Amino acid sequence: MTSLFTGRGANTRGRATTPLSPLLRLLVLTQLAFNVGFFAVLPFLSEHLGQSVGMAGWLVGFVLGLRTFSQQGLFVVGGALADRYGVRPVVLAGCVLRIAGFVWLGFAERTWAVVGAVLLIGFAAALFSPAVESEVARQAVVWEAAGGGDRTRVLALFTVAGQAGAFGGPLLGALLLAVDFRTACLAGAGVFVLVLAGHAWLLPQHIPGRERVRVRGGARLLLRNRPFLALCCAYGAYLLAYNQLYLALPAEVERAAGSQAPLAWLFALSSLLVVTAQLPVTRWAGERLAPRRSMVAGLVLVAAGFAVVAFARPAGWTGAGGLVPAAGFVVLLTLGQMLVAPVARAWVPDLAEDGRVGLYTGALSSVSGLIVLAGSSATGLLLDSGLPAAVPWLVLAAVPLGAVTLLPRRT
Repeated sequence: MTSLFTGRGANTRGRATTPLSPLLRLLVLTQLAFNVGFFAVLPFLSEHLGQSVGMAGWLVGFVLGLRTFSQQGLFVVGGALADRYGVRPVVLAGCVLRIAGFVWLGFAERTWAVVGAVLLIGFAAALFSPAVESEVARQAVVWEAAGGGDRTRVLALFTVAGQAGAFGGPLLGALLLAVDFRTACLAGAGVFVLVLAGHAWLLPQHIPGRERVRVRGGARLLLRNRPFLALCCAYGAYLLAYNQLYLALPAEVERAAGSQAPLAWLFALSSLLVVTAQLPVTRWAGERLAPRRSMVAGLVLVAAGFAVVAFARPAGWTGAGGLVPAAGFVVLLTLGQMLVAPVARAWVPDLAEDGRVGLYTGALSSVSGLIVLAGSSATGLLLDSGLPAAVPWLVLAAVPLGAVTLLPRRT
């Protein structure tokens, strides 16, 4: 991480020689702060909905999918607004809505209130995340053109920052849950108050090179872009599989351990792996694998993670031994994420129309959100179906394998 920030080292095999700009550093640290606040709450939401609010399994799955859809599904709105009005106002508005959503969720006791809070939390991210992500992708292209190295490494660093936040967030949330879920929500809101204040001060009013474009006409061009739509569908199938960290994994941990106490440590394991291994894995993949093959390898690893639990599940292991397959699932899923996510994001500027990186970055997540919304309710039903223990996990393993067939050829 140090070499990317400072630019130390020779420019060989895509290694960095040019330091990141102050704007890129701010955007990378933004992702860190976003995830600290977010993951102090999200990993514990399904248990809160099922135990404290009393929702059925299918309804919990639907609410989690709704949260993802209101976030990922509406990224296209936030991305288009960032193209039209600039990054700063969209990011600040999203922070305000995220603060309101977390406070509301902390006090919500009825289903309609929970749904409203979850929608607000998701839409907040639909504003600030595509604005930040699209500018990171655009700045990464600028950095690459200036001789900094492969742009994928900047996106990998962005992922590392996000996972560092995802590492600290669940640990903070687990500590605050000793009080109650409301306290965790209010702490998450407090983090975003700090983010809002910091960005109101530091984020530039206008970013050089990012010209504002009209929203009108962008969607028509996007819908004709077949390679980009193929990438969206493949990435959506991957995201549906990745979201089982929040639905299938908690259920498996509850079965094996009798509580969800180990869940925070499994999330911490995932985040620690990304923080320590993402940049080396990205460097290794960049030297040995073409981008499309990197994504294929990652999707196969994700499928293998589900297969590990599927093969172990009929044995019915419990206790510490019962958590070993869940840990294997987390490790393989995380390794797959390291290969898939940075490459997919770095691919977007090559497929986007001029001046519409925000729209295309948002659309990548919007299509994914639609897939997750449809798939999460089905997954909830699948996990509650009473089928043989291995079957739901084998079905889930087929999802990332199917995504391999959807990947476009690298252009």
